[in-house]
Order: sequence, then structure tokens, then C-alpha cells
Amino acid sequence: MKKVLFILTSHDTLGNTGHKTGFWIEEFAAPYYALADKGVAITLASPKGGQPPIDPKSADPAFSTPATERFNQDAALQAVLANTVALDSVNAGDFDAVFYPGGHGPLWDLVDNSASIALIEAFIAADKPVAAVCHASAVLVNARDAAGQPLVAGRKVTGFSNTEEDAVQLTAIVPLLVEDALQAKGGIYEKGPDWGVFVREDGLLITGQNPASSELVAEKLLARL
Repeated sequence: MKKVLFILTSHDTLGNTGHKTGFWIEEFAAPYYALADKGVAITLASPKGGQPPIDPKSADPAFSTPATERFNQDAALQAVLANTVALDSVNAGDFDAVFYPGGHGPLWDLVDNSASIALIEAFIAADKPVAAVCHASAVLVNARDAAGQPLVAGRKVTGFSNTEEDAVQLTAIVPLLVEDALQAKGGIYEKGPDWGVFVREDGLLITGQNPASSELVAEKLLARL
């Protein structure tokens, strides 16, 4: 049985707006079920452990998908989610791959997180895939390869685009723009139409642009496994 580590945010505050944030349900639920239904064993982790915050907007019926509806009825998964393990307690050697769901939360607590960066670098060094979707692509920004170069340098990557961030009117609120941050580290950032399905796979990196891309990221990850 293949084992995949999911790393979720513990951050729940959307800058100084007074609004809440966290992870985006679709970006967790769709990949989770895509992998779990194929027999993959999944462990959930977050920087603080325990219940990771859900972005309340992602629970809006307007963003409902079959995966989010299934999650809403899945008491067993909700119970597991409420008890994520602490990120600094996990070992990359225990897993075959790592997946990062998005939402705005990761921009605050997973970009500079030393435990997360060390895990990403350990997965890559062990020739294991690293997948991320939407804002979570920013977790790759500070990771480096074995030669000490930025992990994304010269690689095709995607993530939440500047135009999509503008559309949700949070460009001035977020601590970084995913598109700009990836490009600043030498990443070959590519994107499709706003809100459409767009995924890039380059070596061990699998990245998706937005919520609509989350399931395809998981499918590509499954194919690698």
C-alpha cells in the first residue's frame, strides 16, 4: 500500500481584514478521495497539529462539488481531520509522496516553515514526488535541491495566478503572490485560463493552478505512485 502525507495549514487569519481563512475544502477533499478510493493510505499533518482551519468561503454552496458534498457527509474523515499530527513529528521516509492542499492559509505558515521545507527537500532527495495545488504551490519557494539551488529553478510550475488573486480582491492582503514568488526563484511559471483546470508536472514536482485543478493533480500523483 502506498502512503501519502497531506500537509494542511494551521493559519486562520486573512491578514488584517478581520476575516478568516484556512485550507480550501475542494483542494483537500477531491485529492483525498481520488487517492484514498484507490487504496492509498493518507496521513494528515499541520504545523500545529489538531484541527486545521477551513476557509469559511470554501464551504459556501456556490463552491460545492461532488467531493465537498461527500466530505460534508463524511463524519469519519472529519474526525481524522480534527486530529492532524504535528508537522515536525513526521518523517519523509515513512511516505511515498507528499501533497499540499491550498487555500490562503499556507501563504502565512507554510512558505517559511522549516519543518515543511526540510520535508520537501527530503522527498525530492529520495526521488519521491511533491504535489501542491493553488496557493500551496508557494510552499516550494524556499526549498532547495541537492546543489543548493532553488528547487523550482528551471522547472515548469503553476499555482494561483496573479489575475485570479486580483479577481478575489486579495492582492494587497496576501504576504506574497504565488505566481511572482515562483518566478522570483527561477520557476518557469505557466498558467491556463482563470479558474480552469491546469496542471504542470516537471520531474518530481506536480502543481495545479486553482481549486478546479486539484483532482487532476491527485490523478497525476497517483500515476507516479
